[in-house]
Amino acid sequence: MDDHRAPLAEPFPLENSFGYLIRSTHRHFQNYLSLRIRPHGVTLGMWYFLRVLWEHNGLTQRQLSDQVGTMEPTTLEAIRAMEKRGLVRRERDPADGRKRLVFLTEEGEALRAVLLPIAREVVDEAAADFSTEEREQLRGLLMRMRSRLAKATAASD
Repeated sequence: MDDHRAPLAEPFPLENSFGYLIRSTHRHFQNYLSLRIRPHGVTLGMWYFLRVLWEHNGLTQRQLSDQVGTMEPTTLEAIRAMEKRGLVRRERDPADGRKRLVFLTEEGEALRAVLLPIAREVVDEAAADFSTEEREQLRGLLMRMRSRLAKATAASD
């Protein structure tokens, strides 16, 4: 009998996969951060949009989607939830009335002083055993990896 199946690949345990380790670590970051911000009435879904708006207030829904990396319907759902919670408001773009810009309310802006220190604590907890040099090295390595993957993805488009 002729067997034309591809040979089995070499073993590749999950612990050897950077992608798996990064994803798994990210999931743990999300879970822990979610626990820490929940008492402040903020969900993890809201968190990512708040982070962007704290840096770039007054973005369109599309710009928020691009910055956070979500589809526009997901972004719209998050914006509505944040509006209901009193964290953001939407206004027509004076330059293009078809667009609506998303702005933080006073309450949304005030959360910055509460939630960013919590986020720093989560990062510090995760890297508590790392020296300052190891933290910088890891940050640099992850940034290089992200850059290479972004270039490879762009080259494939």
